[in-house]
Amino acid sequence: MTADKIFSIANLIAMISWIILIIAPRWIVTRKIILSGAIPLLLSAAYLILIVMFFGKSEGGFDSLANVMKLFTNEWSVLAGWIHYLAFDLFVGTWEVKDAQAKNISHWFVIPCLILTFLLGPIGFLLYSILRVFLAKEVKND
Repeated sequence: MTADKIFSIANLIAMISWIILIIAPRWIVTRKIILSGAIPLLLSAAYLILIVMFFGKSEGGFDSLANVMKLFTNEWSVLAGWIHYLAFDLFVGTWEVKDAQAKNISHWFVIPCLILTFLLGPIGFLLYSILRVFLAKEVKND
C-alpha cells in the first residue's frame, strides 16, 4: 500500500471520529468505539508499524531543527508524524469529551475546544483546560 493511500485512510478514520465526537458524544457507537480509545489505539498501531518498517531509513534525526527537517523529507517519516498527530489529538479530544461529561460541562461549550484540538492541537487543549476551571461542576456519586 502506498503512503498516500495510508494517509487517506488514516485521515478518513480520524475525520469521521471527530465528526461523531462533535455531533453525537453520547451515542452508543461514540462511547464504544471512539470514547473507549479504540480509534487512537488503531492509529497508534499504524504508527508503530510505520516506525518499525521505516525508522532510520531516512536522513536526519531529533537532535536539531535542521535534522528534524531532513527527517521529514521522507514521505514515510512524514506519514508516521502525521498519524502521530492524528492519534494524539484524537486522544486529547476523547479525553475532553469524557472529562466534560464527568464534570457536567455542556457539550456546546466543548465543541469549540474540540474543533481547535482537531485543527490546532494544543490550543484546543489549552482552551478546554481554561474552560473546565470555570465550568466544572462537582458531581457527587452517592
